[in-house]
Amino acid sequence: MSRPTVFRRKSIEWAKSLAEEEGHRLRRELGPVPLFFYTIGAVIGAGIFVLPGTVAAHDAGPAVPISFLIGGIVTLAVALMYVEFAAMVPVAGSAYTYTYVSLGEIFAWIVGWDLIFEFTVIVATVAVGWSGYVNSLFNALGFPLGEALTRNPFEGGVANLLAALGVILVAAIALRGIRLVGQVSEGLTWLKLLAILTFLGVGVVHIRPENWHPFLPFGWEGVLRGAALTFFAYTGFDGVTAVLEEVKNPDRTIPRVLLSAILVIVALYVGVAAVLTGVVPFSRLDVPNPVAFAFREMGLPAGEGLIALAILFGLLATMLANGTNGSRILFAMARDGLLPEFLSRVHAKTRTPYVAESFVFGTAALLATFFPVHTLAELANIGGLSAFFLTTLSVLVLRVTRPDAKRPFRVPAVWLVGLVGLVGTATLILSLPWVTFVRFGVWLLVGLVVYGVYGFRHARAG
Repeated sequence: MSRPTVFRRKSIEWAKSLAEEEGHRLRRELGPVPLFFYTIGAVIGAGIFVLPGTVAAHDAGPAVPISFLIGGIVTLAVALMYVEFAAMVPVAGSAYTYTYVSLGEIFAWIVGWDLIFEFTVIVATVAVGWSGYVNSLFNALGFPLGEALTRNPFEGGVANLLAALGVILVAAIALRGIRLVGQVSEGLTWLKLLAILTFLGVGVVHIRPENWHPFLPFGWEGVLRGAALTFFAYTGFDGVTAVLEEVKNPDRTIPRVLLSAILVIVALYVGVAAVLTGVVPFSRLDVPNPVAFAFREMGLPAGEGLIALAILFGLLATMLANGTNGSRILFAMARDGLLPEFLSRVHAKTRTPYVAESFVFGTAALLATFFPVHTLAELANIGGLSAFFLTTLSVLVLRVTRPDAKRPFRVPAVWLVGLVGLVGTATLILSLPWVTFVRFGVWLLVGLVVYGVYGFRHARAG
């Protein structure tokens, strides 16, 4: 009998069988509509009200919609690869599971280790941003909360308890079950979409075409530079594949929902960018809140309040989705034996991985309360991009090694689409600062030690 190696793979059939184990079975309660809003809520955060203006002012000028379109095309290429895998292996774990069945355990461990970190840091980072908006609201109402309880010790405070409160709020929703998660995500995302659609509807009649001239003030180089930045605005779409075991009819639902959600998201980003630069000259958009600034320029200061409200509730949706996604990857790794088994426990009533949820949201709350999480944000970026790259590569590998596997959805022109995904994500990874690679290397080394000490010895790969 051959000895197990770090490159052992999990078969597609065995991966599916794990999802049916009695003690680890989740409940399929997410239909197409809540899943659609769940995806949009995970991707679109406060950035849609800020990033178009920032990229226009510094990189692309009025051509910023083209930057978002290019970023959207690369995102769509990667998403198509996720869809093929999700329909073929409809189990929890996202890129971690996909890498396990195609490239092997060591690569799966690296992806899973990075994704748990990524989703946890996103929750913590968004919670800090949310606390800032809530604090500003109380200040405007004449009830200042003070810096001691709204800033971490590294920023001159004691503890950012407001950020912790935001995480606890969404954690309480997540622990009640995936159905409530879907319902709350739908409601919160509608509020965000209402603000976006209001801006588009009002802004289009205030467009002055002369603001779009010159159209390429920074040249095509600026447009491409802006496209690299806009890609980060689309990250988070992959999270929907982390909750596959809770989706009804995933092989049919995922292709329709994920692709339609991405097309809507791209359209919204392009639309906001076009209207924003048409209402306000791009040179004046280097401000903290470009969309709110545009409302003032149109003589509609009430629009600022609408944007603030949308951000306030929209960030809760982002925290909820990303924390839920991270917990499902943690659950999948524990179920596979790479992490302690207790992390894969499922609540008898809600059928949710409550221990994994408590761990992810609890860790995020601690990070948001006591640490400068923004320094960790770039680590989350490189982890997510690495997952995109390896998932794209995994689909191509399986097309060669398992051509016989049942594929409810097949990526058209898969080698061309795969090339776009691989080149796009590799380019973005290489664009990150060198210090990010150093920090990433340290985190990766810690993960490999954990894998060597525990994961390799306890893995259940079959």
